[in-house]
Amino acid sequence: MEKLIDQIKQGKVWSIPGGIHPPGQKLQSTTQAIARLPLPDKLVVSLKQHIGANGKLIVEKGQQVLKGQALTKPSGNWSVPVHAPTSGLISDICPMPSAHPSALPELSVIIEPDGEDNWCELNPVTDAKALSHDELVDIIHQSGIAGMGGAGFPTYVKADTRKAIEFLIVNAVECEPYITADDMLMREHADGIIAGIELMQQLLSPQLTIIGIEDNKPDAIAAMKQAAQHNDSIIVQTVPTVYPSGGEKQLIKLLTGKEVPSGSIPADIGMLVQNVGTLFAVNQAVHEGKPLIERVVTVTGNTIHKQGNVWALLGTEIKHLLDCQGFSPVPQQRVVMGGPMMGFTLPTVRIGVVKTTNCILAPDHQELAEPGDEKACIRCSACADACPASLLPQQLQWFAKSKEYDKLNEHNLFDCIECGACAYVCPSEIPLVQYYRVAKAEIKEQQAEQIKAERAKERFEARKERLEREQEERQNRHKRKPAAKSDGEKQKVADALARVKSKSDDKDSKSAVAAAIARAKAKKQGAELEPDNSEVAKERAARKEQARKYKEQKALEQGEEGVDKDDKKSAVAAAIARAKAKKAAQATEENASAETDAAPKDDKKAAVAAAIARAKAKKAAQAAENQTEAEEDSAPVDDKKAAVAAAIARAKAKKAAKEQAQSDDSSEQINDSNDEADAKPQSDAPESSEDKKKAAVAAAIARAKAKKAAKEQAQSDEPSEQLDDSSDTDDSKPQVDEPESSEDKKKAAVARAIARAKAKKLQQEGNDKS
Repeated sequence: MEKLIDQIKQGKVWSIPGGIHPPGQKLQSTTQAIARLPLPDKLVVSLKQHIGANGKLIVEKGQQVLKGQALTKPSGNWSVPVHAPTSGLISDICPMPSAHPSALPELSVIIEPDGEDNWCELNPVTDAKALSHDELVDIIHQSGIAGMGGAGFPTYVKADTRKAIEFLIVNAVECEPYITADDMLMREHADGIIAGIELMQQLLSPQLTIIGIEDNKPDAIAAMKQAAQHNDSIIVQTVPTVYPSGGEKQLIKLLTGKEVPSGSIPADIGMLVQNVGTLFAVNQAVHEGKPLIERVVTVTGNTIHKQGNVWALLGTEIKHLLDCQGFSPVPQQRVVMGGPMMGFTLPTVRIGVVKTTNCILAPDHQELAEPGDEKACIRCSACADACPASLLPQQLQWFAKSKEYDKLNEHNLFDCIECGACAYVCPSEIPLVQYYRVAKAEIKEQQAEQIKAERAKERFEARKERLEREQEERQNRHKRKPAAKSDGEKQKVADALARVKSKSDDKDSKSAVAAAIARAKAKKQGAELEPDNSEVAKERAARKEQARKYKEQKALEQGEEGVDKDDKKSAVAAAIARAKAKKAAQATEENASAETDAAPKDDKKAAVAAAIARAKAKKAAQAAENQTEAEEDSAPVDDKKAAVAAAIARAKAKKAAKEQAQSDDSSEQINDSNDEADAKPQSDAPESSEDKKKAAVAAAIARAKAKKAAKEQAQSDEPSEQLDDSSDTDDSKPQVDEPESSEDKKKAAVARAIARAKAKKLQQEGNDKS
């Protein structure tokens, strides 16, 4: 490094590849000092005057503003504010044509000057060395300073770099023809430029600062050397006049011999480049407190009578500059913003001056001829020889026409500085630079779309992963182990277990509690102990077996008792059935005798009544038999259930018997045992006709009550008990005989014999089925 610094101090200059030597055309604009123009009728201040995001608008239509007042504030990456160039009224805020070859509209603030040119409050710094790094960077940022050499890169970003800077390069070459703005600025304001260089040295702390100036500017070289003679760390270096030696990478190569790698920036190799106009603006922002609101613009060309440099307020329309300098347009007049090599033709002169505007060129047809028609490439390689970036312009043009963007990137299209040297030397008049500009714009747009798609893909994948993770968490939620209990909860559990253990008298309960306590202790100690429940299971099984045997024994005992009781009840039920059959026969006979008193005796009616009685008795017996069979078929095999069912049946029979006894005294007599029924003597009824009638009525009432009791008995759940009566008791109970005639007695005896035979038959069939 010391050797390189020594070589630079000795005046060594390295060479660059390519380059051309077009006519300078600088003398006509350097004969007069920088002039100040009168205030225009309106100022069109564009919000987009630099590389990066626009600032946020902080003024509104109809507002009165002062000179130097901020119109926007920084918001976003590489954003710098713009300020009011003079005092006046904001007449409108709307899109206006931009300083671009396309003149696409951009949001602009239109100010009508009030002519007073009143400044806002300024805050100059008297002792800049007392400022901290961040304070100095903030002043540069808030002053809205951007690169004034043509790129428009925010100056505060370069000033706040965290990389070590070895060389600070000051670009004062101004190699493009016609442009003399930096030349005149160095002649008249060299001290201000040196003051700005010292501020940058305070921020960057470089080992050496090199000011590169072309040898065709002797007055500027002298002025800068005189202003920098008190600072040993600043060297004014003269470089040969060749275009485009003012390019950033080309100037670094000329002054230091180092090359910036493809795709890198000068800061990557310890270099930082600033334009002399930018450094002068930094000096004004810090020492005078003035924001960037004006710059030097070269107004030249054969159609301009007063060619020279002027201080132009930002937002001043190009038409105002031309009119003030004596513009005499020719037919099909062209007005170029910038120089003839890198500038562009304006579609209208109603465009405002921006921070990167350094020249307005209005040539006639002889001075700057119109380009001819494009012809086929003759492969002369003149473009490759003139390229200062050592590219292959011919190949790049082919790839640009065929839109092969991958190959353009492989051939380092973005290393092209668009100097126009290739198009200048092309004999086929191919506008090579225009092809490159279009291809760069399309590639940037394609890259932006690709970045947008990748971000959308990343968001989609992140969302998909999140949904899958949430679904997995929901599925595995039940598998998670319970959270560890705190010491207090563990103590509560232990106390509860101790209380349960102390209160339990049962051996089984004690063993279960002991097992639970053992498991809790094992879990507390961190060991995974499986509980041993084999003893508890054995004891539980033994208890179940003992209970089962006890239930079986009890069911057997209840069954034996039930058999004895069922025999008695079966006998009672059989007696009831026989009594019903006899009463039915008596009723038939009494009806027949009653009809005999009123009318002649009818043998047929008596036979029909007897048949009806027999049918009713047979039907009742069949219904009882069917119900018994259904219960026997549906009876469970299990002895326990049978015993329970028998107990329930006996309880229902007792309840029905009690209700029957309460409803009718005669039914109680019928429900007595068979011995009492046979032993009871028959009552002697009087033999008079009136007594016979009363006896018949009483018998009818008794039969109705007996029929009602039989129906209630049949509806109960013990039909089987009524069908189990023995056949020995059929004739045991005497019937109540009413005094009758001999013929009636015969008929009654026949009816009774038939009824007994049918009852025996039914009983026999029931026993066979059982």
